[in-house]
Amino acid sequence: MNSNKTILFLKSFLHNPKNVGSIIPSSRFLASRMVGHAPWPEAKAVAELGAGTGAITQRIRQQVQDSTKVLLFEMDEIMRNNLKGAYPSFSCYPNAAHLVESMKQEGVHQLDFIFSGLPFFNFEPELRNTLVDQVYKALQPGGLFIAFQYSLQMKKLLSEHFIIETIDFEPLNVPPAFVYVCRKKETI
Repeated sequence: MNSNKTILFLKSFLHNPKNVGSIIPSSRFLASRMVGHAPWPEAKAVAELGAGTGAITQRIRQQVQDSTKVLLFEMDEIMRNNLKGAYPSFSCYPNAAHLVESMKQEGVHQLDFIFSGLPFFNFEPELRNTLVDQVYKALQPGGLFIAFQYSLQMKKLLSEHFIIETIDFEPLNVPPAFVYVCRKKETI
């Protein structure tokens, strides 16, 4: 793991622990597990919420075609600027609560997959609900929402909007994480 990224992540956590959720970036094992759930050959547009230092972004870049539109969301300005430099062909935005609006700016109508490292349960209920609603609206019918969490507390809320196809456990992460693989329901 790159020590500069770890230090940057730790500083961000100490500055705003509710928005960061962990003291170190996601492991390569967690990133690979998440990205491995997506059927990449059909991906035209994808997003990553809470891209941080780019652990999952790096795996996304390895999978996408040149024609695939990728939108990254990261609140922390320093991490967002680092992402812009490392992934110049991807679009970067500060606020995932404006996902649908950001998609319109990019000329993207629907997303095939959305990956998330956001610590949903750290957020106030109103923001949590807004984010889940934005994800639902952004995904194409049958699209995938693949999110990691450190608990199973989001299962009830996610099951109201999505079919939870599987919840994997990744022990090789600090802390260990659950990977929710959710498919958009046709109607709520």
